Amino acid sequence: MYELMAPCHFGLEAVLKREIYDLGYEITMVEDGHVCYEADDQGIVLSNLCLRTAERVLVVVGRFTATDYESFFQGMKALPWERYIPSDGRFWITKATTVKSALFSPSDLQRVGKKAMVKRMSDVYGIERFPETGPSYPVRLFLYKNVVTVTLDSSGEALHKRGYRKKTGPAPISETLASALLMLTPWREGKILADPFCGSGTFLIEAAQMAANMAPGLGRDFVSMEWENLISKDIWKEERKWLKAAVDMPERAYLYGSDIDRTMIPVARENARRAGVEKLIRFKTADVSEFSSDRPFGFIVTNPPYGERLSETEELPDIYSRLSTVYRGLDRWSMYVISAWEDAPKYLGKPAKNRKIYNGMMKTYFYQYPGMKPPKGYFNDRDL
Repeated sequence: MYELMAPCHFGLEAVLKREIYDLGYEITMVEDGHVCYEADDQGIVLSNLCLRTAERVLVVVGRFTATDYESFFQGMKALPWERYIPSDGRFWITKATTVKSALFSPSDLQRVGKKAMVKRMSDVYGIERFPETGPSYPVRLFLYKNVVTVTLDSSGEALHKRGYRKKTGPAPISETLASALLMLTPWREGKILADPFCGSGTFLIEAAQMAANMAPGLGRDFVSMEWENLISKDIWKEERKWLKAAVDMPERAYLYGSDIDRTMIPVARENARRAGVEKLIRFKTADVSEFSSDRPFGFIVTNPPYGERLSETEELPDIYSRLSTVYRGLDRWSMYVISAWEDAPKYLGKPAKNRKIYNGMMKTYFYQYPGMKPPKGYFNDRDL
């Protein structure tokens, strides 16, 4: 068994926690920006392939307290690196994050940490120089109030890099954040979903993959696929096979995307094609004011502009006013808007809920306008 740590966007820990529970694993700790849980080697594989809202899947090697570089060196040296990294493994400290700690220089932590790892493994393996010609074992350090958490990164590239998005528009929303926000709404497969500022199509593509029960990691590789000393290749093969067999592509999904930027619609379509869900989404070039529907009980989930470019700042009141007008014209719809613009409620109206979410270092708000709840079975019984 391993202790795994899955980082996520600040404010979305509860969503990730629910995903991990759904995979069948026990949560051991939840803190700002990450969730820890216990799992075996199969759990490392399933977490990478299936978690929609985690940024990475990290294997916790150990924890210790360090207030100076000598105690840091000794703490790193005391960890059982030989259990994880073979004698030919390529290992390095890819990132060190420090908050409220005596040690605050990432480059020094990386340098001293690597030196301590080499010393430990040199003593165990009886060699002074490591060829580092084998699989890669990237290490990530987290220091908070002088407590050092040492992890191996089993993902490699961040999990939001699903492999389908080759081009984006300005201020794109990440795939993991889009999935988490969708999970915060009552939208589910079979219900109408529209994004009138769809950009490269991320909300709709993530929703389509959910509707098709398509694991988000099926289209990419992970660094731990080469960790044969820890994870059998047969596990990767079997879990991929099972997850591919579990894909259940619906005949139709009610997913609609539009954007005033005509250059983005071909990009969104291509991204959807690469994700394997192009048949489930309808894209078109249109201004937000052109969106309408005579169907009741739909959902708008969107990421409108919020002044990331100076030229847009003066346009924001008009953009948000038009979105509000469109929403008021829809019959019993719900609307969910993520924006960094704090004045958005002045033009959208007072939200029922307002959730603060950090998109990287940017503070954003998830404004929630839930509509009337449809009758039980409504979406199953009607031809939309």
